[in-house]
Amino acid sequence: MSAVVALLNADELRQFVRKTLCDRDHLDPEQTPFYEAAMTRSGRICGMYFEIHGPRLVRSCAIWAADEFRIFFYDSLGERYEEIRLSDAPNPQTVCRPADAAKPKAA
Repeated sequence: MSAVVALLNADELRQFVRKTLCDRDHLDPEQTPFYEAAMTRSGRICGMYFEIHGPRLVRSCAIWAADEFRIFFYDSLGERYEEIRLSDAPNPQTVCRPADAAKPKAA
């Protein structure tokens, strides 16, 4: 059974994802590089891809499937280790502008 969380805006979403990814690998969120990119389907933003880079080639990621109100978390081996359901979520169109959709950016 997955946990249910309410994330009302883009900042809450980013902070929650970053903390969850860093907690898994015991990393300091303030010191860990964090990247994000919009995911599009038929030209509209349908979610976000998030990734952290830690020491020893640690690269964990999360995918926010906005249409499904879920966030999937993956470890460095590509294994899904957690799924979070969202009772409230920001509008994906306001989280990332379409011009930024293809470029990851450091947070």
